[in-house]
Amino acid sequence: MFSTEEIQQIETLSLEQSLFKLCEMIPDGIVFSTSLGQEDQIITDVIFKNKLPIKVFTLDTGRLFYEHYDLLSNNNSRYKIKTEVYFPQADDVEKFVNEKGINGFFHSIENRKECCYIRKVKPLNRALQGAKVWITGLRSEQSENRHSLKMLEWDESRQLYKFNPLLHWTYDEILKYIEEHQIMDLPLHKKGFISVGCKPCTRAIEPGEDPRAGRWWWEESQKECGLHSEK
Repeated sequence: MFSTEEIQQIETLSLEQSLFKLCEMIPDGIVFSTSLGQEDQIITDVIFKNKLPIKVFTLDTGRLFYEHYDLLSNNNSRYKIKTEVYFPQADDVEKFVNEKGINGFFHSIENRKECCYIRKVKPLNRALQGAKVWITGLRSEQSENRHSLKMLEWDESRQLYKFNPLLHWTYDEILKYIEEHQIMDLPLHKKGFISVGCKPCTRAIEPGEDPRAGRWWWEESQKECGLHSEK
């Protein structure tokens, strides 16, 4: 779909310019998944303020912080555009809880990954059906697993292009942009929650800790849930 020259051109553009360019090249089939984190709030702001033809959606796992719902509501009110919400299948959740326990994800990495698959990956797969380009708020600075990512690349497993427009932004640049553009974000960030997932699976980090250290804080793993698996 994209030539090498087109990819190189998009990668040199600003955030806003790159999103406009994508929409010009692909009038339909572009989607953006937001977890309502700071990076995602920046991208949401650009999409909604410019009324770009990009579907914006989020995943409600059923175990989020209240602050997530408050911010989602505020987004809908501010931009007058609703973010689509995808939920896990009730049968999947019921089966997991009845077999593994309400907090069964604490008992093993396998259980935790199964919970993430049920509550995040399967709803994501539904949301991405028919998509040609999937925009994310991933940054290489967030974890070692993301250092090898490219801004725009083919995702063979999902048969679409994945675009990470903030890939090379630093966290300081994120904070500066949020302040300059008066973008709403989760109050949790000011309390040490830099990377925020489900409430039971997230803790605040200490100064100097890796940004992902607060995710699945009780285990030693790659700190990924399967949404952005390595190829």
